[in-house]
Amino acid sequence: MSPADTGAADEPSAELHAVAPRLRALRRSASLTLEAAARAAGLSPAHLSRLETGQRQPSLPMLLTLARVYGTTVSELLGEAVPDRDAIVRAADREPAPAGGWTYWQAGSAGRGMQALRVHVPYGSQGDIVRVHPGEEWLYVLRGRLSLRLGDTAHVLAPGDSAHFDSLTPHRIAAAERDGAELLFVHTLLQSPVAALCLGPATGHPTSGETS
Repeated sequence: MSPADTGAADEPSAELHAVAPRLRALRRSASLTLEAAARAAGLSPAHLSRLETGQRQPSLPMLLTLARVYGTTVSELLGEAVPDRDAIVRAADREPAPAGGWTYWQAGSAGRGMQALRVHVPYGSQGDIVRVHPGEEWLYVLRGRLSLRLGDTAHVLAPGDSAHFDSLTPHRIAAAERDGAELLFVHTLLQSPVAALCLGPATGHPTSGETS
């Protein structure tokens, strides 16, 4: 049993009673099945189902784990007011986030239905990872040449080229030249953590939504 499976409160508060429907709504808004969400949280599907139906109350460590999986906060899980998100992202506030050989810069507000990023793709990194997951993707090449395979069709995109496709189409993304490539990337998978947004599970890199 995972550590997250333990520690239910004996006398849950009214706030915790209200968590159950929010857990289900957040999971569905993230396009995760019960089994996929439970696996990501280190729970059994039956345990997560009991949480979502109010038959069992989560401990604080469990709330923290589920908040991470759904890309939200414990405050939102508890129904507390969420401050307005800033519509402007300043260049000086963007910090590079390396993950799996790629580098990401946040280009939009976190927690939105669309996740906007600037991405640097080094040559030879993750080019063999096939990605299949819910949502849509749009990308625009800023620099370098990008190799994009959609299903059985291969494309090479130059600066100024873009692509917009259903993410359930198996796809692979790689730099086509040794200098790498840089692109703008928008994804509609709700609240995916930035550091793992584009990473598939095939080679053991961190994942967040790149699962089928």
